[in-house]
Amino acid sequence: MPRWYVLSILLAALGISGAVFFIIHVRNTSGQFLEIKDNSSNRVYGKLSLKESKEFAIEFIHSVNQNPVRETFIIEGKMIRLLSVRFFSFGAGMQSDLEVGQELTRDGDALVISGYKTSFRELNYIVGTVSDHLLYIHDNVYSLRELCGRNAHITIRLK
Repeated sequence: MPRWYVLSILLAALGISGAVFFIIHVRNTSGQFLEIKDNSSNRVYGKLSLKESKEFAIEFIHSVNQNPVRETFIIEGKMIRLLSVRFFSFGAGMQSDLEVGQELTRDGDALVISGYKTSFRELNYIVGTVSDHLLYIHDNVYSLRELCGRNAHITIRLK
């Protein structure tokens, strides 16, 4: 079988699976989506339904302390507000001082800072080259590295 034929079949399969992913996740009862797009080309990698939930989280391995960090967000109107940050150790690049209204608690071995007042119109990330960035919506976990590719500079915003 010629190589171009096998390559054509693989590309068609990838295109179909991408279309199925997009169709499945675009269905939405609340009308709100998280749109993930490339910062430089504006290519939309996907639109993920928030359904009834107003919360989602992004987890990654911190580049300096090499431990998981989970940022949990809530949708308020047309803004994305940081709810909490869950992490395992203080160090370079990690918040160490609490601001007025913030609270530090423990969740097993993890530390959780909550009480943030900061809201964003969009979130910007560079998808990990060594470790993945995971997006949690409802009971679903999405690999941003699989969706966008390693080292992709992405924006996550409401649509």
